[in-house]
Amino acid sequence: MKIIKRSGEEVQFDCGKIIAAIKKANLTVTEDKRLSDEQILAIGADVEAKCNNLTRAANVEEIQDMVENALMNTGHNDVARKYITYRYQHALMRKSNTTDEKILSLIECNNEEVKQENSNKNPTVNSVQRDYMAGEVSRDLTRRFLLPEDVVKAHQEGIIHFHDSDYFAQHMHNCCLVNLEDMLQNGTVISETLIERPRSFSTACNIATQAIAQIASSQYGGQSITLSHLVPFVDVSRQKFRAAVRMEFEQAGINASEEKIDEVAEMRVRKEIRDGVQEIQYQVITLMTTNGQAPFITVFMYLDEVPEGQLRDDLAAVIEEMLKQRIQGVKNEKGVFITPAFPKLIYVLDEDNIQPGTKYWHLTQLAAKCTAKRMVPDYISAKKMKEYKGGDVYPCMGCRSFLTPDNENNAEGLCNKTNKAHARNYNEGDHKYYGRFNQGVVTINLVDVACSSRKDEKRFWQLMEERTELCKKALMIRHERLLGTPSDVAPILWQYGALARLKKGETIDKLLYGNYSTISLGYAGLYECTMYMKGVSHTDVDNGGKDFALKVMKFLNDKCSKWRAETNIAFSLYGTPLESTTYKFSRCLQKRFGIIKGVTDKNYITNSYHVHVQEKMDAFKKLKFESQFQAMSPGGAISYVEVPNMLGNIDAVLSIMQYIYENIMYAELNTKSDYCQCCGYTGEIQIVNDEDGKLVWECPNCGNRDQARMNVARRTCGYIGTQYWNQGRTQEIKDRVLHVSVASEETAKDEISGVIN
Repeated sequence: MKIIKRSGEEVQFDCGKIIAAIKKANLTVTEDKRLSDEQILAIGADVEAKCNNLTRAANVEEIQDMVENALMNTGHNDVARKYITYRYQHALMRKSNTTDEKILSLIECNNEEVKQENSNKNPTVNSVQRDYMAGEVSRDLTRRFLLPEDVVKAHQEGIIHFHDSDYFAQHMHNCCLVNLEDMLQNGTVISETLIERPRSFSTACNIATQAIAQIASSQYGGQSITLSHLVPFVDVSRQKFRAAVRMEFEQAGINASEEKIDEVAEMRVRKEIRDGVQEIQYQVITLMTTNGQAPFITVFMYLDEVPEGQLRDDLAAVIEEMLKQRIQGVKNEKGVFITPAFPKLIYVLDEDNIQPGTKYWHLTQLAAKCTAKRMVPDYISAKKMKEYKGGDVYPCMGCRSFLTPDNENNAEGLCNKTNKAHARNYNEGDHKYYGRFNQGVVTINLVDVACSSRKDEKRFWQLMEERTELCKKALMIRHERLLGTPSDVAPILWQYGALARLKKGETIDKLLYGNYSTISLGYAGLYECTMYMKGVSHTDVDNGGKDFALKVMKFLNDKCSKWRAETNIAFSLYGTPLESTTYKFSRCLQKRFGIIKGVTDKNYITNSYHVHVQEKMDAFKKLKFESQFQAMSPGGAISYVEVPNMLGNIDAVLSIMQYIYENIMYAELNTKSDYCQCCGYTGEIQIVNDEDGKLVWECPNCGNRDQARMNVARRTCGYIGTQYWNQGRTQEIKDRVLHVSVASEETAKDEISGVIN
């Protein structure tokens, strides 16, 4: 059995240390008030049994709580007081310097929690360790100086989660939609070097990847670009190639027709597109930002974002190449093609590509093959998004965070109708999304609200009121941290077009108000919250589960609307993905409320509004059910269906995509894409228990458990992760049931057509 030390290091459980600590406290009281040796041994055995009953490694603080409770339960209050006093004195000593042990343990790669904190960071790499070291210092400063005590306490107890506290000391925001069009068409500056308008598609792709790395180093969340901003440079290359081909024919003395010149030039255009797309894919994967990871970048593919004609046809050609190269994958260190984590791809389903016979159906077929092989692209339904977002279609800022529509009334009248950001591509009257951003997120743990209410609904809504107001307080602190930020802190963002073109020394304040940037109230555990309060899943229609869950969603949305009216800040409700925080919330719930069947008996809680991972439901019912909750998460949401290997069932994938188009705004298919470097196995790497009960990954073919010698890709928070996960998230992955369970293409057609019809 393993335990987690305060430093984050995972070590073997040693009951002797518990017994020794109790004996020390025992010796400080008079003999008549001491425990016997048998009583001390019994307490040690009781604590060991409780730790064994947990389906995860207990941490030191939990074990000390168990010892305190056991001492109190024996009636030996004097010994208990001495033990508590000793513990408190040492806590005060640690408080004077709270970071040393954690920093030293992560440098030596002993910090188990840090190892599994981010599934796209390798903690053995120096740049990652440097970022984690800085993060520990930032967390310490944030905890001791920058946040009020009630917010810190609520965060530590898992009542709320103050996201990305490791970056809070700096004046940084969360995520954004990059105004790549402005940067490319009107020039930018990267590392104090002027970058003029590119003269070819490949140069535009190169500039884009350099900008992506710089932007990622200036914020802590994801970013999104659209291929529509790159595609005009295809024709720039085309005209250059036409002129060059014409000259080459003339120099060779060949009287070539315009058709022949165009034919040769188009061959070169196609090669340029291949090279440019390859540059984006490989540069993004191999670039390393200052926080030691590849940029969290999303690429948006929306045909109708550009006018019909040559420009849209060029965009189709770029999308086609992007999908083909992603189907191929990238080579790992063994030279085997595997699934990369980035860039994340989003493909928009619309009238001109959703049915056989439509102009761009071939791209949708290619997207389906790509999803079956590599888990991307994800899908946005233009039809449903126009319903949800006031007629507009635009990407999320990273994995799921969406801007509010650019057409809401507020204190400034119609928002964003003035060029606040001084963008050079601003057109008066056009809706603006690129160049906007999210200020940050604070998440409420809905499960804790429910358990704290003890099933008293009146008390539940009182607690919802109190805790959402605490979230607002924490969010306002995030907002105020950004107020007064000079544009000089991140020139590429605020001065050179990625988000704005402000003057040197000018603050970003005006971009924080009037719906220009969002700030997010996150929520997690709607399923467990409903299960505790109603005794049924939130999918239950007959026994009040669904109605209660929708009432919770309405309450949260009403709060955001109220705060927006009060502050002129775009508060928005966000379905929190919870990567490592799902484990933290679960541990906090178990500590506060014990094991409650169906509520706190897992090492994870459910992301946002999702159907529980163990609840059996077919893909179509799941998507249809979750669509109503997705519509009530305007600040960010994504739904998924878990599927088996679909490479032989592309028609099934297409049918799911068509269902997405008709029923839900944003969804993805989770398949598996693994590789064992020891034996070459390419099926699904399994999750098993080791001799200590810990969940580990194992090749079912050769038994390999060395994570350094396998490539595993799983989607856990909207992004694909490739560096493994903590025990809570690993259990959640293991528990997932399939929402499509087809064995052949024919049965897939039958199963899916039966649901659709």
